[in-house]
Amino acid sequence: MDDEKEQLGLGSSIPEDCKWRSLQGLSGEDLVKHYEEILKELANQHGLVATIFTKATNKIDHAALLKKVIDMVAEENWYMMEGDLKGAIYEAILEKNGQDRKSGAGQYFTPRALISAIVDVVDPKITESVADPACGTGGFLLGAYAHMKDQSHDIEKQKRLRNDLLHGADNTSLVVTLGSMNLYLHDIGLNGKPIEHKDSLSEAPKRTYDVILTNPPFGTRPQGSVEVSAMRPEFIKTSDNQVNFLQHIMSIVKTGGRVGVVLPDSVLSDSGSTAQVRAKLLRDFNLHTILRLPTGIFYANGVRTNVLFFDKGEPTRDIWVYDYRTGIKHTMATKPLKREDLQDFVDCYCSGHMEDRKATYSAENPNGRWRCFSEEEVAKADNLDFKWMDLEEKDERTMLLQSSRSCWEGWRFDRYTGTQK
Repeated sequence: MDDEKEQLGLGSSIPEDCKWRSLQGLSGEDLVKHYEEILKELANQHGLVATIFTKATNKIDHAALLKKVIDMVAEENWYMMEGDLKGAIYEAILEKNGQDRKSGAGQYFTPRALISAIVDVVDPKITESVADPACGTGGFLLGAYAHMKDQSHDIEKQKRLRNDLLHGADNTSLVVTLGSMNLYLHDIGLNGKPIEHKDSLSEAPKRTYDVILTNPPFGTRPQGSVEVSAMRPEFIKTSDNQVNFLQHIMSIVKTGGRVGVVLPDSVLSDSGSTAQVRAKLLRDFNLHTILRLPTGIFYANGVRTNVLFFDKGEPTRDIWVYDYRTGIKHTMATKPLKREDLQDFVDCYCSGHMEDRKATYSAENPNGRWRCFSEEEVAKADNLDFKWMDLEEKDERTMLLQSSRSCWEGWRFDRYTGTQK
């Protein structure tokens, strides 16, 4: 793509001895050696190119095969291919890679249908900064960009959106490469470094953002990692990654800013340090909405999660909860989550006019999915894991067993009393 840009008179981002055409005339061991030298050189550059080639290594050490790959790539016109198409192709590759459970890549891939719904209700504006401190392959950043780019045709606003307003970080180098390439193929951040390779929890924030959209890692920190409380003494001490990320998010959103974050049930229900962080969230932030998610939508099985939506600057009063878990079944293979599945939630959310929210739950409709818990109910609750629906379906084996048991009880009553058949 860089070579094609240069041929069109649009300049190059790559040093002369690392350009594409320097590979095309080589073969044999000379080709392999030069390719490996290019990878090392590009990793030492600045900006997005360096991020893309961070820790890049040659996995194709057979010269004939490498030559074949180069020839195949040369057959296509990549730069002139529509950005959305290039991005869609790459997104499809990332999604397919995420489905490979053996690789564990799924933990870095949030379903795009969920991202789309979260972005739609948080509604980032074209002048606002957006950050994802655990960005994986860049899904939330791309979702925000797609939502923001059509809000104005002003050239300066578009330029600032592409180069200055989207920020991500991840502590896995290969994932940073994948995410950076994803942005590059969507023409984002070409003049900067929108995704950093770093541990977001390792230091106090240098800046704050208008909007935070993220799905941080759950569980405990990797073995050998420095304890977060040692690096962030202002945090309430906990070993749970998700709780530390929640505290980090609370520290990097601007006053008046908005957050949409995917978190496990434990953040809403655990006691101890988690409850202390939860109390701080309710005291300093307006946690106005919770979306309960079903299992089967992530590549990790059995994960019970929620999306928490909150604003910084006012305490929590009422909390609206949408239960998209009870009675809902999804699987990655046969019934994946689609954007239209979450449209009712998006409609109920009333983004931009929350004063018009109307509950679907009532005494007459106790299984309505959209319910408001008042400030008094929130204050009295032991935790925020609100449940009220009863739509769990029993499978056929359970129903057959119960039917058989009823028949047996009836027969026994008849045999020993002679009063009932």
